[in-house]
Amino acid sequence: METRRGPAALLPLPPLLLLLLLLLGASDFFQSYAVEVDVKDASNVTCLYAQWMMKFLIKYETNSSDYKNASLDLPSTVTHDGSVCGNDTQAALLAVQFGDGHSWSVNFTETNETYQADFITFTYNTNDAAVFPDAKRKGPVTVVVKDSMHPVQINNVFVCHHTTSFEAENVTQFFWNITMQPFVQNGTIGKTETRCHADTPTAAPTVVPTAANVTTTSTTTSSPAPTAAPKPVENPVTGNYSLQSGNKTCLLATVGLQLNVSQDKPLLININPKTTSADGTCGNTSATLKLNDGNSTLIDFTFIVNASASVRKFYLKEVNVTLLNHLNGSVILNADNNNFSKWDAFLGNSYMCRKEQTLQINEDLQVHTFNLWVQPFLVKENKFAIAEECLADSDLNFLIPIVVGMALGFLIILVFISYIIGRRKSRTGYQSV
Repeated sequence: METRRGPAALLPLPPLLLLLLLLLGASDFFQSYAVEVDVKDASNVTCLYAQWMMKFLIKYETNSSDYKNASLDLPSTVTHDGSVCGNDTQAALLAVQFGDGHSWSVNFTETNETYQADFITFTYNTNDAAVFPDAKRKGPVTVVVKDSMHPVQINNVFVCHHTTSFEAENVTQFFWNITMQPFVQNGTIGKTETRCHADTPTAAPTVVPTAANVTTTSTTTSSPAPTAAPKPVENPVTGNYSLQSGNKTCLLATVGLQLNVSQDKPLLININPKTTSADGTCGNTSATLKLNDGNSTLIDFTFIVNASASVRKFYLKEVNVTLLNHLNGSVILNADNNNFSKWDAFLGNSYMCRKEQTLQINEDLQVHTFNLWVQPFLVKENKFAIAEECLADSDLNFLIPIVVGMALGFLIILVFISYIIGRRKSRTGYQSV
């Protein structure tokens, strides 16, 4: 069994993908089963109660060395073997088992009349061919993440209807409609609720998507459907992203990102840097930048070094985009293209392209980039190295001095002509005298 540990953040999910879901007509993504666990002590009295909904999105490697996304849903029945009541000296444990060798658990600790979740442990079994077809690595894989739940008063029941998620390694866990109370006193579930921040009235209000970040089009019978979605009023905001290896920066990227989805109805999505987190891996010959916009849009950029050439250069090899339903974490769209040979520059340099570029992921999805500047290898002193500019920028830089030179040449010709005319007039005037 392989065990992975990683930091995770509890994130509320934005409403943007709900709009996309409705546009795509994918109502089946809302279906899921609720889990209810009632743990009793030796006296057959409830000591831990929980009811919630959850599902998992897992990225795994296939035998052909490609990566696929698997969506793991809970069946209608689960077991809760191994759950523990707990007390002021022993942690409570909520554990469920489901499917073909999959399990999930969370432990709770009690401190100073409060309780809170501590660690979440999720084990998925890649031997489950129905969920992980053609998986390269076989067997159980365990991911452990630290919960960020705030302390809750003993005897209070924790409630959170909004969708939240944890992301660690290649797994994203989604939870919603949570009602949970460990350390139940005298077998009676508390009457007082402690709500999560997303459920409280003081939480940030939902922002309706505007033309600046989402644009849709409609068609009529009198004219054919447009072949591309109209541009938003504004280009996407440019974001700054970086990866760390130890205490050193190993990847730098500055880019504005826009998705053009053409399934059923055209839709443009601007990626918001303020809600986007960066993760990934650095290496000597391969690097991956993973961007997560509120767990609704996941974009992975993979760079490699051309080791076969006499002069070593890096380039963009693969882009993977996943759009998720914010209510239950189901996949609305997953697109991948691993045949790119773009954004190339000498190893040790950076690549820059201020002009808009288009990456065709598949027939349903394009990624547009703006103000791009990236260096996936050999970053020094947290700064970009010398930039190799794209052809569009180079043409512009080359054209500017030509235009300036032509203007100066034209000005010199005008001055020369004016001088000749002036000389002739002077001679004519002298002869007449």
